[in-house]
Amino acid sequence: MDRVIVTESSDPWIKEIAGVAIVDATEYLTDPKWSRQRGVKVCCLPKTFQYQSIGYYVALLADARGHRPVPSVMTVQDLTGRAAVRLIPKSLEETIQQSLESLQTDKFTLSVYFGQNTAKRHARLAKDLFNLFQAPLLRFEFSRRSKWRLRKACTFGVSDIPEAHRPFVVEFANEYFARHQSIRTTHKSSRFDMAILHNPEEGDLAPSDSAALKKMVKAAAASGIAAELITKDDAGRLLEFDALFIRETTAVDHHTYRMARRAEREGLVVLDDPQSILRCTNKVFLAELLEKSKVPIPQTMIVHRGNQDLVAQKLGLPCVLKRPDSAFSQGVVKANTERELHDHLANFFQASELVIAQSYMPTDFDWRIGILDRRPMFACKYHMARGHWQIAKHTEAQDPTFGKFETLPIEMAPRKAVAVAQKAADLIGDGLYGVDIKESGGQFFVIEVNDNPNLDSGVEDKLLRDDLYLRIMESFVRRLEKKKA
Repeated sequence: MDRVIVTESSDPWIKEIAGVAIVDATEYLTDPKWSRQRGVKVCCLPKTFQYQSIGYYVALLADARGHRPVPSVMTVQDLTGRAAVRLIPKSLEETIQQSLESLQTDKFTLSVYFGQNTAKRHARLAKDLFNLFQAPLLRFEFSRRSKWRLRKACTFGVSDIPEAHRPFVVEFANEYFARHQSIRTTHKSSRFDMAILHNPEEGDLAPSDSAALKKMVKAAAASGIAAELITKDDAGRLLEFDALFIRETTAVDHHTYRMARRAEREGLVVLDDPQSILRCTNKVFLAELLEKSKVPIPQTMIVHRGNQDLVAQKLGLPCVLKRPDSAFSQGVVKANTERELHDHLANFFQASELVIAQSYMPTDFDWRIGILDRRPMFACKYHMARGHWQIAKHTEAQDPTFGKFETLPIEMAPRKAVAVAQKAADLIGDGLYGVDIKESGGQFFVIEVNDNPNLDSGVEDKLLRDDLYLRIMESFVRRLEKKKA
């Protein structure tokens, strides 16, 4: 897509920004050619974004025309009043304290230009705030009592940039657009742009290994999508893309959910979509949903402080306890005795008011049925780790160990397992899911639905090979074309 700066200003310094067309705001609003333009991304630099101002209408009509404005009207609204203060995540609070702790004053205003600040010591904070509120010109007001707090945030117009800061703004804008231009030059023949979010630091617990990620990029290219691997530090670039594919372990109080939510709000096609993350990453919700919908699950109890003494009586021992946000066998424990049950519950209640307890079902393996677009795609048997009751064995002294696996054609998996997996996944949505199932006495029980299932080279793709990734990218193309239409 081509980048344009839409502005009311005729200041000569704006023309020093390279690699981008400069368009007068009135022309953009009134010339019919702009309403017909496709593949344009608009950077708004008006005098103001006040309600019903020219700047406000540029952002509004750019959104209506599919021009993906930066900032969007939604971002402008987020930066109105106290709304922005409530959007600051806990993880950013630490960065605020670290960045501002050496200041001698108790009030401070931080200006962020295209994701940067004129002082290098505030670089991390400026980037994180830009990732959260994607606008070229941002201003944040902080005050300190016992600790630093954000009091106000806003986007502002070019007329409010101090004269001394304008050379910095040109420099930062050129860096911002140069990054975008290099990506577009590489991917100029592609119809769509995709960001694949991953976390290199997850290691063996990542939902996709590096070989699988490379196969995804290759499959995307074959499908007309220019895919790029990004990390959470690239959150400020989300609006450069048409789609977001999350290949990092998801959680609700986490940047993965915030990025999914923002991407969806801004019109990107997203897998995992934020609703699926909400529904799948909390096992309390899943237990209630599956039981209500009569999906077979192990005997399950939602435990709170008032009924914890009934767990052993109802489920027997041993039983399994799960933190609501557990993943990759972490936050899941087996209680063999009353004492272990009491101790594990006391530990879990420190972080959550509710805990999931289930009857223990010993099996040699778990089924995993992969489902995309409400259709089963692959089947795997994940065997328990050697000498352990879970497929992953975690110890403090070493990296996790895993049991062996078997990949089967979906047609060879038990029909009952596939049917119950399909029913469970359909309750979540039409995205990409991995449904874990235990087989006992000829019956199949859903353990959980994963919104971010493993796709590893040589495991889930062992039979389908590159076709597995092509199917996923073809799903993205269908969704993108539908949205475009």
